[in-house]
Amino acid sequence: MRKQIVEYTTELDALIALVKTLKTYENRYQMESEEFFEQYSEGLLSDDEDFLEWSGNYQHFLAIRQELNTQLQNLQNVA
Repeated sequence: MRKQIVEYTTELDALIALVKTLKTYENRYQMESEEFFEQYSEGLLSDDEDFLEWSGNYQHFLAIRQELNTQLQNLQNVA
């Protein structure tokens, strides 16, 4: 499978795209991403390609969300 690299102008744009991608997985597997990741991390789910990608996307989502939260906190501290 050939992967496509997509660049976003802002972290918020990337976060929105990731949320849409995560929702696709959640609908397909009838499971929230948080629940999936917990089970996947505990080795309760297989390492098939969909799950590997879902896991990576969820980790990327968490990292961007944390970065945006940090930036918001910094703005609140300045104000």
